[in-house]
Amino acid sequence: MPSEVLEPAVLIPESKPMSADQPFKSALLKTMQERGYIHQITHPAELDNAATSGIVTGYIGFDATAPSLHVGSLIQIMMLRRLQQAGHKPIVLMGGGTTKVGDPTDKDQSRPLLTEEQIQSNIASIKTVFAKFLTFGDGPTDAIMVDNDEWLSKFGYVEFLRDYGVHFTVNRMLAFESVKARLEREQPMTFLEFNYMLMQSVDFLELERKYGCVLQMGGSDQWGNIVNGVELIRRVDQKPSFGLTTPLLSTASGQKMGKTVGGAVWLNADMRSPYDYWQFWRNTEDADVGRFMRLFTDMPLDEIARYEAMQGADINEAKKVLAGEATRMLHGEEAAAAAAEAARMAFEVGAVSGDMPTHEVPAADLEAGIMLAALVHDAGLAGSRGEARRLAQGGGLRVNDKAEADAGRAVTSADLVDGVVKIAAGKKKIVLVKPV
Repeated sequence: MPSEVLEPAVLIPESKPMSADQPFKSALLKTMQERGYIHQITHPAELDNAATSGIVTGYIGFDATAPSLHVGSLIQIMMLRRLQQAGHKPIVLMGGGTTKVGDPTDKDQSRPLLTEEQIQSNIASIKTVFAKFLTFGDGPTDAIMVDNDEWLSKFGYVEFLRDYGVHFTVNRMLAFESVKARLEREQPMTFLEFNYMLMQSVDFLELERKYGCVLQMGGSDQWGNIVNGVELIRRVDQKPSFGLTTPLLSTASGQKMGKTVGGAVWLNADMRSPYDYWQFWRNTEDADVGRFMRLFTDMPLDEIARYEAMQGADINEAKKVLAGEATRMLHGEEAAAAAAEAARMAFEVGAVSGDMPTHEVPAADLEAGIMLAALVHDAGLAGSRGEARRLAQGGGLRVNDKAEADAGRAVTSADLVDGVVKIAAGKKKIVLVKPV
């Protein structure tokens, strides 16, 4: 027989952002608030009481769409870190099952479907990052990692619809902003994707039943999916459950966090070198320095306030501190120090360091000559050849530390110095072109 449809006493609405000065008593929510993580909470007073009176188990899900997470996911990892630092238990949920469907949230197109082998390979690669931020183990507040394919792959379709489909109405699902926005843009949403929010809700329910998980966190674009899970637990198991979201992160100029000319800022070192990662944070906009220190480092708030008050040239020192702290947390002390020294050698001394990013080209191509504009673009120093030309015309391109106004000129093996060609775009981007 189908499960009984239990209507919740109160549906959780599309919440407004939390007030910055709303008082909390728990260390968890105080820290989250002071550091700027909180955008929405489903039951703030109830969650605050739970976090004060005992250990709260909370989770965030990460789909395995690539071999590495990028810096846009770092705020979610840091939320799990804050949860553990406050004496609570984090769960890292790997989306082995949900990756097969694809989250339609904030997307105009369906994600490409990956094979089982691709998904498992991506999970194996992604896993390594979390141990840099969380302590895993068997203790009451130690983090654990779970794969939702463990239960999602075992459901029969009719069974899934019978047990869970009856608890969701299409009217309610269409009312969430993430769905409405996509439909208003007249972008198609497949039935496969529409099922994603049911799967995410069931994830929360399974984690609540298996591990006593009562809190799901994520970005504000996940609010609808999170609320569905909270309502499902309260409706089916009649147990407390909570949702907490962060503001969607963008830079002070409105650019999406983690997007650069050179592509995504990956967290895995084999996809984004520690030097490039250090440079990403060093290039932070002035207005973002304090905010990013609060979100992405463990620096004390009073120390952050001192750096945040810096003006003029002094703010560059604050950016170096941010870059060092963020890189140390992900790649370790040695890699962070090497990246900082490589940057100093490149920009203050003008020397070449083995820690600088390299761009490999076929030796035969370099022998024949490669147009500078094409090389600058291919190396990720400019978004297009046209941008490379404009950089050159404005005096922003240098080859082996000499200004180069002609982006159409050929770079050849004659430009090699100690086996590389050093190309710089502006004051902050350098790459060593190396023949192979």
